[in-house]
Amino acid sequence: MSPTVVAARAGLSRGWIEFRQQLTNREDVFNMIFPAIIFLVVMIFMRGSSIPGTNISLGTMTVPSVLGAGVMFSGMLGMAGVLAVEREDGTLLRAKATPNGMLGYLVGKVLSVSGAAVVGMLLTLIPSLFLFDGLATGGLGSWLGLLWVLVFGLVATMPVGAVLGSLTTNARNLGLIMLPVLGLGAISGVFYPITAMPDWLQVVAQVFPMYWLGLGMRSALLPVDAVAVEIGQSWRHLETLGVLGVWAVIGLVLAPIVLRRMARRESGSSVAARREKAMQRVG
Repeated sequence: MSPTVVAARAGLSRGWIEFRQQLTNREDVFNMIFPAIIFLVVMIFMRGSSIPGTNISLGTMTVPSVLGAGVMFSGMLGMAGVLAVEREDGTLLRAKATPNGMLGYLVGKVLSVSGAAVVGMLLTLIPSLFLFDGLATGGLGSWLGLLWVLVFGLVATMPVGAVLGSLTTNARNLGLIMLPVLGLGAISGVFYPITAMPDWLQVVAQVFPMYWLGLGMRSALLPVDAVAVEIGQSWRHLETLGVLGVWAVIGLVLAPIVLRRMARRESGSSVAARREKAMQRVG
C-alpha cells in the first residue's frame, strides 16, 4: 500500500474520531444547536408575512437561504478557524513532522468539518419541515437537489477557508474574516429576496458563493412558483454550478500552494513565540 493511501486512510480515521468527539463535547454541541435555535425563532416570527406575488410565507422562503448560508459559514469559517487554532497550538507542526502528515491532516479536517456542516444543516432543516409549509414538496428530486448543492457548496468553500486560515497569523484575527462573511449574508438574499435590493448590490452578491448556495437550496426545497421572486425568474442551475465550480477551482489551486508555504515556515521556535505572545496578552 502506497504512503499516500496510508496517509489518506489515517486522515479519514482521524476525521471520524474528531467528528464523534464533537458530538460528545458540550461546547461543540452547543455551537451546533444554538445558531439553529436562533434561526428557527427568527423564521417562526416571519411566518406571518408572505413574499409579494406569492402565497409562500417569508419564513418558508428563508429556510433554504439560511441552510445555504450555514454551509458557507461551516465550510469557510469552520476550516479557517480550525487551521488558525491548530497552527497556533502546534498541531500543524506535528503533522508536518510526520511523513505525508499534512495530507492526512487535511483529509481528516475535510471529514470533520463536513460532518459538522451536515449536522448543523439537519438541526435547522428537520424542525423546519414540521414548522413551515411548502418545503421539499418535490419528493426525491428535492433531496437530490439538496445533496448536490451541499456537496458543491462544501467543495467551493472549504478550500477557500483553508487558504484564509493559512494566512491568518492567530485565531484572534478570525473576526477579520467573519465580518465580511456576515456582510455577505446581509446582501445575498438570506432573509429577503435579493431582487428587492439595488442592482449594484445584486451584482456584488452574485460574485460570491453565498448567494448561489441559497439559490440552489431554494430551487431544491421551495415550490415551483417561488421562482417568481428570483433574478430573471429562473433557478439558474447552470450558473449555480458554474460559480460554485469557479470558487472550487480557485480554492483547490491556491490551497495546496498556500498550505505548503505555511508548513515550510512552521517551526518549534515560531510556535513557542506565538505561545509566549499569547501568554503575555493573557497576563
